[in-house]
Amino acid sequence: MDHYEEIRYAVDGAVATVSLNRPAARNGYTMRMADELADAFGRADLDDGVRVVVFTGEGPDFCVGADLSGGSLGAPTPDADWDEPAGRCSMRIFAMNKPVIAAIRGAAVGAGSTIILPADFRLAAADARFGFVFSRRGFYPEGASTWFLPRLVGLGRSLDWMISGRVFGAEEALAAGLVGELHPADEVLPRAYELAAELARRTAPVPVAVIRHLLFRMSPLDSPFPVQRLDSRLIAGLAQSPDAVEGVLSFLQKRDPVWTETVSRNLPDYLPWNAT
Repeated sequence: MDHYEEIRYAVDGAVATVSLNRPAARNGYTMRMADELADAFGRADLDDGVRVVVFTGEGPDFCVGADLSGGSLGAPTPDADWDEPAGRCSMRIFAMNKPVIAAIRGAAVGAGSTIILPADFRLAAADARFGFVFSRRGFYPEGASTWFLPRLVGLGRSLDWMISGRVFGAEEALAAGLVGELHPADEVLPRAYELAAELARRTAPVPVAVIRHLLFRMSPLDSPFPVQRLDSRLIAGLAQSPDAVEGVLSFLQKRDPVWTETVSRNLPDYLPWNAT
């Protein structure tokens, strides 16, 4: 896409910002927004200059859920190959090789709750509100949220939130592990950028990409043995990694590291998820 109408995309140094940009509609989620988000996250993922993505919304609310003013967001006709709109965003974030920090203010309901689940960090305003409200609308959950949510907060809390469809506050979200930090509303985005700058400065891009996929894709396995075999192969290759040498040297010399390896050139070619 050459032009975005319902989101904003900007890059400042090593940090890309993806913002929902329909503040007059409280960032109500649309089909176009879904496709623009997928495109923007893909764009950031392919840019070796981008190390971290901050995901936020313009205005006081992150996203109030699907914009139903134009009718249903369902497929015009049943189609097994059709991708529902929240999943177009959430699955692209899941596939990212760069960490994503969600900075959430105000309402994050419906799609506003599901599309943040694959983010690596979720920072929220103290007055933020969340809700998996699908049961109260006669809808089904979206964005593979029934896979992501139990991994974050456990099955019991997921059953509570999803079956009841109730809206809940930031303190409950923090206590359950849905969000990691709470801040005053005007401090959430600055804190997200502070964290993004720290990640970009201190962490190596290739291990970060591998680690986030190891956690997402390997932790659900029934046995640790395949994970340990992959760990062994990855660690065996460290002797040929300039960034592994740089990580040790920078630590011993008490300075910031200068990473030279990139995701586009240096990801191991044997990673099992490369085929998925």
